[in-house]
Amino acid sequence: MPAVLIASDSPSVIDSVRSVVDEAGTRVQTVFSGRAVLAAVQASMPDLVVLDLQIGSMGGIAVCHDLRLEEGAGRLERVPVLMLLDRRPDVFLAKRSGADGWLLKPLDPLRLRRAVQSLLSGGSYEDPTRAPTGLGSPTLG
Repeated sequence: MPAVLIASDSPSVIDSVRSVVDEAGTRVQTVFSGRAVLAAVQASMPDLVVLDLQIGSMGGIAVCHDLRLEEGAGRLERVPVLMLLDRRPDVFLAKRSGADGWLLKPLDPLRLRRAVQSLLSGGSYEDPTRAPTGLGSPTLG
């Protein structure tokens, strides 16, 4: 039975992720602040952490760094992290923080399901979608 920790202060993001991962046999836990993630991971050791980029005073990038530092110090086992990003330039930060996968919002249920399945099976996931372009603006990514 996989366990997934969702970290976001946005009810719509939590509902979107929960609707994809909340299947029979999946244990879903939710925290509403970045500061609560490390304690929740230490207490329940989930199979996957889904982090929203912006979570109050400690965002997803800082949380992912914190998890990776704890792992590096031997105080925590490695847990895969899926980062939910606001814009294409945030990909660089997600990669540098040690995230195992990333998705651009707004969330698409099919891409989210693929990302979750990939990370739960030990893989990684990079969102294949391209940011929309406007008149005169370059495509990023």
